[in-house]
Amino acid sequence: MSDTSPNPSALGGVLVHVEPGEASHDRVQVAISLAKTMGARLIGLGAEMAQPLVASPYGGVNTAEWVVAMNQQIEEDLAAAQKVFSHEAAGLDSEWRAMRETPARALAALSRSADLIVVSAHPQTNYYRAADPAEVVMRSGRPVLVVPDKGAPLKGDAVVVAWKDTREARRALQDGLPFLQRAKQVVVAAVCSQDETGAVQRQVDDVIDYLSRRGVAARATAKVSVASDAGVVGELNAAAQAIGADLIVAGAYGQSRLREWVFGGVTRTLMDEPTRYLLLSH
Repeated sequence: MSDTSPNPSALGGVLVHVEPGEASHDRVQVAISLAKTMGARLIGLGAEMAQPLVASPYGGVNTAEWVVAMNQQIEEDLAAAQKVFSHEAAGLDSEWRAMRETPARALAALSRSADLIVVSAHPQTNYYRAADPAEVVMRSGRPVLVVPDKGAPLKGDAVVVAWKDTREARRALQDGLPFLQRAKQVVVAAVCSQDETGAVQRQVDDVIDYLSRRGVAARATAKVSVASDAGVVGELNAAAQAIGADLIVAGAYGQSRLREWVFGGVTRTLMDEPTRYLLLSH
């Protein structure tokens, strides 16, 4: 990732959840690379909590033993995660935090100390030990970089901005500046229906003008499509493929429903089938 702007926006802190063993290796390496490239502090977070146990009235002793064993396991896991982080982050401006909380909630709470959160696209399904990326995006109020499964290291030389005239997309545009200002090629892509083409083209032109004033030489592509949500994602991936982009910057759309975070169709498809890195802002 190269600097093409004389004064690229900086990141003050990059936050990443660290697990023991190899489970978090890829995202930790991405976070380390970003911290080095952008001169940011690397913040490692160990977070885990015991899954609630529905106790039997006849199993008090067993329940008590289970609680003791789980607390000991959590302590061992947090210590092992810290050891992994200390080794990987040696020589960097870094700090370690540990919390007894679900990783997603812990990341959201500690996001006050960071400009960017790095998560995996498909973590373990046990959300008491691994961060749900959807919950992190919706709770944190910070841009979240989603690392694809077994993806190559992030280069960021070419970036696609997914444009829609919404608060979330405007937020993503602003949050993405540290990446956009360092990219060699940026495309602003909008997918719209036939009757929206003129209005959407004007919006995209405004975005291009804004980016030029922030040191980003971007070009526009307004795709006319009546495709499904999956089709919109296909258009975005095609735009990325055309320029060799390994990063898509997009707004994340969703709401809380029955204690779960429910994404809109395009956002969900992007996250369920990530073919490249995603920078999402809500």
